[in-house]
Amino acid sequence: MPFESPGRRAVAAGMAALLAAGWPVRTGREAVPPPRPPTELYVERTGPAVEQLRAYEAAGRTTEAGLLRKIASRPVAAWFADSDTARVSQVVTAARSFIPVLTLYYIPHRDCASHSAGGAPTAAAYKAWIDTVAAALTGHRAIVILEPDAVAQSVQGCLSPAQRAERHRLLSRAITTLTANPGLSVYLDGGNPTWIADTATMSGALRRAGIARADGFALNVANFETTSSNIRYGTRLSRRLGGAHFVIDTSRNGNGPARRSSGDRHWCNPPGRALGNPPTLTTGHDLVDAYLWIKRPGESDGACGRGAPPAGTWWPTYALELAAG
Repeated sequence: MPFESPGRRAVAAGMAALLAAGWPVRTGREAVPPPRPPTELYVERTGPAVEQLRAYEAAGRTTEAGLLRKIASRPVAAWFADSDTARVSQVVTAARSFIPVLTLYYIPHRDCASHSAGGAPTAAAYKAWIDTVAAALTGHRAIVILEPDAVAQSVQGCLSPAQRAERHRLLSRAITTLTANPGLSVYLDGGNPTWIADTATMSGALRRAGIARADGFALNVANFETTSSNIRYGTRLSRRLGGAHFVIDTSRNGNGPARRSSGDRHWCNPPGRALGNPPTLTTGHDLVDAYLWIKRPGESDGACGRGAPPAGTWWPTYALELAAG
């Protein structure tokens, strides 16, 4: 049966109105909003970009500081990609009356042994990890981006049939566990417009991974496809999912993607890219709940040339390129 978006049921005017109404009320669980629900995204007070900005300012490097301030002053997602879950409480506590964005990235067989290989060693370990994260989020509000690339890679064919089935079960269970907290808005990653272009195939995989119980899907995480391209693709995918809402990672898509003929350089730290739409919960599109900086601008995609460090490592040279782009 068609997926009926919880976000759409809660309010038809997108994330901004949804927040004003007190966030989603999903079938089967009551949401009791606080007197004054948060309506603004959380900007980190610490972290690599902030520390780099302070270092530039202290050294009198005003040009670099001015560029980096474009990143350090914006809300970016906090990523959780290892067994350490203590930071979850730290982030949501620090956010206070603002809305943090959390990216959960610990699925077994993560990234199919590519640059970001890793993840939980077993399905049981992943279930326990999700349970711990969910417990740490109890009583808090947050936007949760669930497992970038996980569903698209299950379609791509880099997993065995058994691994693919296990992945869908784990994602479905994670959604059920996380959405038991009415303060969380959970978006299952849905790839990007040029990866799994067939929306019938992608929507089927998302259904098997439990999107019917999520608030929608996320697009363009750590990628460079234009916002307009993502809106077109997301709208087509939404139709196949009964009107599901979605969010778009606009952290590095200001100049669009690199040439597709460039191989890994199409997606792995490509030069000539730029920051995209600033993060916002007001997009002007009924189906688009937010533009978010999910991939943290200035953190490497992987050690793929030009002296790039390993995936997830802060790389100030690339941060300045993006800010100057």
